[in-house]
Amino acid sequence: MEENARIEWDRRYGEGSHASLTPDPFFLSAYEEFVAPAFPRGGCALDLAGGVGRHSLFLAERGWQVTLIDISSAALELATSEAARRSLHIMTQTSDLTETPLPAATFDLVLDFFYLERQLFPQMEAALKPEGVLVFKTYTRRQLELGGGPTHPMHLLESNELLRAFAGLRVLYYREAAKDKAVAELVAQKTSLP
Repeated sequence: MEENARIEWDRRYGEGSHASLTPDPFFLSAYEEFVAPAFPRGGCALDLAGGVGRHSLFLAERGWQVTLIDISSAALELATSEAARRSLHIMTQTSDLTETPLPAATFDLVLDFFYLERQLFPQMEAALKPEGVLVFKTYTRRQLELGGGPTHPMHLLESNELLRAFAGLRVLYYREAAKDKAVAELVAQKTSLP
């Protein structure tokens, strides 16, 4: 299955789909309100399934060391090319996240935008350093009422699912909305070691 997913995503990126380099508005507000104050000099960030690197590039411009992981080598080539064009450096890794364990206690910031793999939730939390921040946004089941977007339940969050999944983190911000897209947005922080 992972090879089929890789081929499909390479095809989509090759056709120009999902090619926007504009950061998600929620990411920008979460960065301004929560991430930048906590890490004024930047830090080490992990961008999960980050595609062409819209958030990785934003962070690299602000001095962050960024690791961008995606299943699509085509997407990562586009991200690397854009980084070079801007004289930035991002580390990229072509991986199926269902098969690649995340390193523990390594990142000040973990991003997940529109990628839902529930088995990764414990690893995402463990990947954060103490005081590290998770910024997560993806579709909820209410998207089925709006049309478009994913339709399979494995790609749609239940109401308050992110709050339950990351109960070990301190919630800084949480919202579920269903205007143009039905999404859940979470900013949560790992507390310091006792």
